[in-house]
Amino acid sequence: MTYFLVTFVFMLIVIAIMAIGVIFGRKAIKGSCGGANNGNCVCVEKCDKRKKLEAEGKV
Repeated sequence: MTYFLVTFVFMLIVIAIMAIGVIFGRKAIKGSCGGANNGNCVCVEKCDKRKKLEAEGKV
């Protein structure tokens, strides 16, 4: 019975980890255009936050 419980808990943990991966959906990192070009933004249209940072000279 102990082996069954250990296996059952282990499988629940694996399923939970897979669910977290599906929830996050492997989206691109925001603000870096998905990490392209070593973090330099090469987007055609920059977001408002990026424009504000560039205007303040922090980028």
